Amino acid sequence: MPDAENGPPTTFRLLVVPGVTVDRWSRLWSERLPEVQLELVPADAADAPALLTADADAGLVRLPVDPDALHAIPLYTEVTVVVVQRDHLLAAADELTIADLADETVLWPLDDVLGWAGTPAAPAVVAGHRPATTAEAVELVAASVGVLIVPQSLARAHHRRDLTYRVLTDAPTSAVGLAWARDRHTDLVEEMIGIVRGRTANSTRGGRAPAPEPARRRAAPRATPPSGRSGARRDGGKPRTPPKRRGR
Repeated sequence: MPDAENGPPTTFRLLVVPGVTVDRWSRLWSERLPEVQLELVPADAADAPALLTADADAGLVRLPVDPDALHAIPLYTEVTVVVVQRDHLLAAADELTIADLADETVLWPLDDVLGWAGTPAAPAVVAGHRPATTAEAVELVAASVGVLIVPQSLARAHHRRDLTYRVLTDAPTSAVGLAWARDRHTDLVEEMIGIVRGRTANSTRGGRAPAPEPARRRAAPRATPPSGRSGARRDGGKPRTPPKRRGR
């Protein structure tokens, strides 16, 4: 965003929701646009869409978003896992299904990003008390209150030594995408699109034109032999045999 009236942007504010890792993209941004600071703004998944329309240039958010207010491009879809105690019976399996959780109390935090409501695969048993946050739900799993279903990145973000997780093959999934307000598609937003999509620095689709290639040096003209003679030998290039010396 501009720091002064009519001045060039010196800061790009990028919202980042929990579970999204931006290290590689941040590094590419600093290499390609060192004059524009990338400011990472942590935001809860539920609050990110409103913040994007108010005070951010773009955001790495959970999809879907309101298409009337925001543009978005999907980046990847996460694997869904169930978080359990390390010594839980479910931890003995490599993969699980919703049916395997029929006898478990499934915790459903208020900041859930999987959208269980109305889905046919919703767990049969859900805890009556809904934890306020995923972090609180993880603490309840550690206290043997129940199990928790989340995207794999959130399970890693809240890692504990006494807990583990297993892939849940038939659960809803969560997708991550880059989003921005419809009325703020700037050159810097286009630069960020290029970075997250893997475009090279010289791609013409970015907001900046690629740097011109250096001019090739012209080969120096060959020197003309003296007296106008050409460099070719009259004898057709055959090597001359040195004269034999007479013996004494």
